[in-house]
Amino acid sequence: MTVGIETLTGGRTGGGAHFRDVPFRNALPHPLYFRAAQMPQNATYPRHSHPWGEFVYSYSGMMEVSLTDGHYLAPPHYAVWLPPDIEHRGLNRHAAVHCSLYVDPALCGPLPPETTALEVSPLLRAMLEHLRAGGDEDHGAAGHLRFLRVVVDLVAAAPRVGTYLPWSTDPALEPVLAHLRENPADNRSLAEHARLGGLAERTLIRRCLRDLGMPFTEWKQRLRVVRAMPMLEANDTVERISATLGYSNASSFIAMFKRMTGVTPDDYRVSAR
Repeated sequence: MTVGIETLTGGRTGGGAHFRDVPFRNALPHPLYFRAAQMPQNATYPRHSHPWGEFVYSYSGMMEVSLTDGHYLAPPHYAVWLPPDIEHRGLNRHAAVHCSLYVDPALCGPLPPETTALEVSPLLRAMLEHLRAGGDEDHGAAGHLRFLRVVVDLVAAAPRVGTYLPWSTDPALEPVLAHLRENPADNRSLAEHARLGGLAERTLIRRCLRDLGMPFTEWKQRLRVVRAMPMLEANDTVERISATLGYSNASSFIAMFKRMTGVTPDDYRVSAR
């Protein structure tokens, strides 16, 4: 068996949606199992659960993981960890190359007990890139499994960031988030959004911290990072992207992107290729 990139060949329905079946239903062939997949636009895995844990990472594009009570994003430089027996559905709205590392429940002890997004360190990213390039690696080879155990150790040590772009169903806060999701270039302040919702600014501040776990400004910047990534991968210019996202000049956008991701937009574009 090989570790190379798997190209989606599953069914397709109207509207351009591609459907992919999950690779394992009842048992893993090895306690640790790595696979990579190349996904077209609007590809989705069905809602399912399995008795092993799963680490999901996107080399390029944006993977989304939907749970019954939450929605997690895995842009490059971040990943999603799913503990055993968590019902979930995977999807990507744009073309993506992603991987999954499946972890036997007996090896999940050091890993987070809850679903969470994780920061991916440069070392962990390099190891995942090595696995993707592994072509004809034997899944059961002792050296390969030792390598995967080191990957698991790095995943266990990775900083947890919740859902990366959390959501709220609060009747006052959700319309603000929904508006920004559709209009990420809107530069109105939180106070102006609060007035539109008939709330005091302090009330909206408290609800952002309570439901999102972060200030309003950080959530808006994360949204803009998420929106910028597919545009960078599509080779849009930094100037065009910054204008589309509401920045008066490219340098302000570049500074925000580097602060949020640790790399410049151009560096991200190169790494995504």
